[in-house]
Amino acid sequence: MEKLIELSDHEIRIDFALGCKCRTNIRLKSLTSTAPLAFKVQTSSPHKFLVNPPSGLVPPLSSATFQIVLKPQSHLPPTFPRSPSDRFLLKTAAAPDLSDESPEANQSDIVNRWFNSAPHRPTYDVKLKVYFVGPFLLTHAVGAGDFEAVRSIIKRQRSVVSELPAGEAESLYRAASQSPDVMGLLLEAGLRVDVRRELYDDVRWASRGWTELHVAAAFDRPEEVEKLIGAGVECRDKEGRTPLHLAASKGHLGSAKVLVSAGANVDARSKDGRTALFRAATNGDRRMVEMLLGAGADPTIDDVDHCRSAIDVARDKGHGSRKEDCDLGKVPGLMDVLKVLERGEAVLHAARRGELDVLESLLEKGAAMNFCDQYGLTALHVAAIKGNKDVVMMLVEFGAVVECQDSEGHTPLHLAVEGGSVETVEVLINRGANMNAKTKKGATPLYIAKLMEYEDITQLLLDKGAA
Repeated sequence: MEKLIELSDHEIRIDFALGCKCRTNIRLKSLTSTAPLAFKVQTSSPHKFLVNPPSGLVPPLSSATFQIVLKPQSHLPPTFPRSPSDRFLLKTAAAPDLSDESPEANQSDIVNRWFNSAPHRPTYDVKLKVYFVGPFLLTHAVGAGDFEAVRSIIKRQRSVVSELPAGEAESLYRAASQSPDVMGLLLEAGLRVDVRRELYDDVRWASRGWTELHVAAAFDRPEEVEKLIGAGVECRDKEGRTPLHLAASKGHLGSAKVLVSAGANVDARSKDGRTALFRAATNGDRRMVEMLLGAGADPTIDDVDHCRSAIDVARDKGHGSRKEDCDLGKVPGLMDVLKVLERGEAVLHAARRGELDVLESLLEKGAAMNFCDQYGLTALHVAAIKGNKDVVMMLVEFGAVVECQDSEGHTPLHLAVEGGSVETVEVLINRGANMNAKTKKGATPLYIAKLMEYEDITQLLLDKGAA
């Protein structure tokens, strides 16, 4: 059935505490424009959970919120963070025969009866899994040395560590002191405690494989980073991350700039295939994304499963989607990074179409001019093969790499020759293009010119000294 809704989250995360009600909200948005949307929430554990409201109506293209309430519990969840026994089912259906103007107090009963009147009515259903998180369970898991539980809680609630009050952070630090692996997770997630440097250095290095430069980058100490870069900036921890990966992940722009200036590889991939740009895009960190793009980072590099690039993850997480979806005013830190990442694609399109004004505007805003498509073609490649010497000149003046190669090894000069524009060929030669560059099959620009019987280009290449 066609998708009818968008959800703020497909996981129900309960901030658990003993002996009190625990609540969380789920927002749903109707994608239908012609009729109200009826919804009904069912739980596999009605003895534990309440839903308010359990059913209701959402006006066309509007949003509604329902609350999940966990009744007071006297014991810890038997498994956490995932609860295999607790599940929710959200059923939705277009309801043109119902009015969304009925009083809210009666609306839930009306919708519930409407669903029950036709139990085989076609519905769009979403299954929601339950996860128990929060500082109470985190403290318990840390004290037990349960690495997997700690990692899972942090994965689903990153702020649970970084936002702890000072006293609780100190207690958590002490509880983790006997477990280097758990300590590494907490420190990486932003645990800040006022302790001597040597107390956590050994723990961090032993558990995560960090060097001193990793530590300085992770804790945003740019002056210390600058002192340590002499030992090399491409050191890797146990997960294959460089210091730049850590600085980008944590939003430490100062340390990241020092590393990039020292020659850090902006496209280095950790074991999961993710680059520093991928991590910055995941966080919605616009300033970091712009800095890395300005340093030549490639937003199209896929992760290890070849599933998502930095652009893909920005789209998936809604960074830069419609304002009504992002709701930037209500989600602090959600930056409009997608537009920044997609400027590279815009440069490629403008070069292909010969739109000089658009291209100049993009380049002046710091757009990535060396962005390439699935065939490895950059803006300079496409302008060269079309014989658009003005676009070629503009790109070169802004610093485009004249020796970049596509997936078959063609440089822009190869393609300019293939396009048959003697003027464009001359522009590239005058800008330092290698006239004897070879494709992966060994073809030179002169070989291509002779093959295509371009006498004027052949003569120009020979006059300029091509072999």
